[in-house]
Amino acid sequence: MNDYVYLFTVFIAMGAVTAAERLLPFACSSWLRKQRWVGIVGDFLPLAIMVLLVLHASTGSALARGGLPVPEAAGVFLTLIVQWFVKKPLLSIFAGTAVYVILVNSLFV
Repeated sequence: MNDYVYLFTVFIAMGAVTAAERLLPFACSSWLRKQRWVGIVGDFLPLAIMVLLVLHASTGSALARGGLPVPEAAGVFLTLIVQWFVKKPLLSIFAGTAVYVILVNSLFV
């Protein structure tokens, strides 16, 4: 088989698989709406993904710095406290990020 034919065949196969993965949820949308577990996963998954992203970023940052995760924990804790009392996500994220940046740049150099 010619190299160009093989390469073209591989690209066509990859495109077909990618298109099928993206079109399948739309093709099954009426069936998926009837499933109870889809609603449960839809309620739970965004929070789980955010928690995993925060844990991954915090541990990666602490390991790269080579110390205890004090600035990361302080930033997350402040974000939670501000969100708990003020209920404004943008303010919460800004406050936690500001505390983290201040601690990393001044105390934990």
